[in-house]
Amino acid sequence: MTTRRAFLHWTAAAALIAQAGRATRAAETPPMLKRPIPSTGEPLPIVGCGTWRTFDAGTDAARRRELADVLSALFAAGGSVIDSSPMYGSSEEVAGALLAEAHTRERAFIATKVWTEGRAAGIAQMEQSLRYWQTDRIDLMQIHNLLDWRTQLATLREWKAAGKVRYVGVTHYTASAFPQVEAVLRSERVDFVQINYAANDRDAEARLLPLAAERGVAVIVNQPFGGGSLLASLRGRPLPDFARELGCASWAQLLLKFVLGNPAVTCVIPGTGKRDYMIDNARAGNGHFPDAAMRQRIAAAVA
Repeated sequence: MTTRRAFLHWTAAAALIAQAGRATRAAETPPMLKRPIPSTGEPLPIVGCGTWRTFDAGTDAARRRELADVLSALFAAGGSVIDSSPMYGSSEEVAGALLAEAHTRERAFIATKVWTEGRAAGIAQMEQSLRYWQTDRIDLMQIHNLLDWRTQLATLREWKAAGKVRYVGVTHYTASAFPQVEAVLRSERVDFVQINYAANDRDAEARLLPLAAERGVAVIVNQPFGGGSLLASLRGRPLPDFARELGCASWAQLLLKFVLGNPAVTCVIPGTGKRDYMIDNARAGNGHFPDAAMRQRIAAAVA
């Protein structure tokens, strides 16, 4: 069975023996597209990098080198968003150290989370995040899974006013929590919401995505591969012919294009710890995107 990794390595090898002009194809790839953050108009690259599990490398030097290559690939493609959380083990500390070592903090849009109860605990956790990221300002601080959201949102607004965070948001990763997320979006002003959405996980289309657009809230999508299970189920299956219409060379690109085809989505953050996967994912960030009819075809193709 052909794995995604094997396919990517085969594709890279084939490119090396093709005509000379194709050797520079990566350099000629159009830069990643950006979409505006509604609350400010700031342009944000539409494909980022999630760090759940993948960046929990601790002191493993070899893994850290691999992850440094992932971030280099993200930046080379024109991306900037790196999303993490205190619940992701050592991911914050590892990502922060890699940015510091490569002197690339200014190229990153750091998105992390507060995930605790109580004002004092929330402040302590966010201060620890600043130390882990080796910065004095977080680009986006989110309330992870809405835990004690009223308390933490009050603190986030204070931090935003003080310049310690630039944007505030809320997150969840299960459709069962969408009614609560919807209630928060209707009652509060936040800059971002992060939710799960994929070709096989479309509950967000009914109410949350339209509401975010209506309320002027940027949307970050997690689990665009169905938590990884969808992509795994497609290994060995040929891409549908219509994938070429979108310029897609892999299932990962097609699944990301599905998510990005919804105009309410601002950025998607597939998690990866592999440079080749990051390059492949980033290529979904330019070219054409599917309209509603094409998204239906994609969903049907992966069912």
